[in-house]
Amino acid sequence: MPELPEVETVRRSLLPVVLAKPISSVDIFTERIVQNRPADEFRDLLVGRSFVDLTRRGKYLLFALEGGWELVAHLRMTGRLIYYSSPSIPLAKHTSAVFRFGAEGELRFEDVRKFGTLDLVPAGDYRSVKGLYTLGVEPLSEAFTLDRFQELVHGRKTKIKSLLLDQTKIAGLGNIYADESLFMAGIHPERSAESLTAEELERLHTAIREVLQLAIEHQGTTFRDYRTGFGREGSFQNQLQIYGKKGEECPRCGVSLQYRKVAGRTSHFCPHCQREQP
Repeated sequence: MPELPEVETVRRSLLPVVLAKPISSVDIFTERIVQNRPADEFRDLLVGRSFVDLTRRGKYLLFALEGGWELVAHLRMTGRLIYYSSPSIPLAKHTSAVFRFGAEGELRFEDVRKFGTLDLVPAGDYRSVKGLYTLGVEPLSEAFTLDRFQELVHGRKTKIKSLLLDQTKIAGLGNIYADESLFMAGIHPERSAESLTAEELERLHTAIREVLQLAIEHQGTTFRDYRTGFGREGSFQNQLQIYGKKGEECPRCGVSLQYRKVAGRTSHFCPHCQREQP
């Protein structure tokens, strides 16, 4: 699933090409992609309006529309939002929706597994989009201070990897960047959150921000499905230290990297650099 760096990269790539272009038509090829309202109503509310801004919250893309509406997109497992400058380019096999801008190109939602979603809501009213409505703090925002992070962790017996993946606590972190951040900070994914020292929390807070920022600079991680808003692959997969490298040597100490299931996800770690006991 695309995580914060991938979704932010899509946002940045689409921002210059989708604003201030009236939507001439909307094609919905997979009706279940549209949430909370009939597809026909969805189309009628969009046609004739233009996107006026594009922001991100966690793993959600928020397209602000004229007239006080917002289009909320979630890519889920395999979704892609790609801008095509020419409508003559053939549709991909797994295209779920197309937003056409007349002669000024089109925005296509492509999704092999068809789990992606689109919600059209009054601007700022996210009550019908549960995952968005309950999101926690943005890890790259000014609000994600060390004090705020310490508050989130304080007294929690849950494993630190589980806490990092909890979207109601920290928005946008997923498996890849949680593993990379824990490795950078030298913390085992199964340590209880409350066991972390002040020094360890500071290291992890710094690591989360640094890993996410570096991943954005490299336009995200592409293993298979993820693409930028122009259909290009990211390159952060070439910078990963431990994620997906089970059995390979630790880049720091040379010990064989290990993995376990933590919070239902495969977690990669170095048993020497990230000790299980504090």
